[in-house]
Amino acid sequence: MSTQQSGDSSQPQTGAHAVVANAIDPARRPDVLLRVRRDEGHEVSAWWMIGAFTVVSAAVILLLGFVPGGA
Repeated sequence: MSTQQSGDSSQPQTGAHAVVANAIDPARRPDVLLRVRRDEGHEVSAWWMIGAFTVVSAAVILLLGFVPGGA
């Protein structure tokens, strides 16, 4: 008696086939908002990260100036 679910008895049915057949690109998942698939070898310049750090740091220092009780 065969326990296979499909009618094709030449190849056994495994869970790996179902996973690969239904796989989606992780960068295209709907729950991932900011992930972007880039070309091979393409990276964001380090200057963007340095600039973002500088802007966020300046904004935090500026906002902390409005906190009462400071020196």
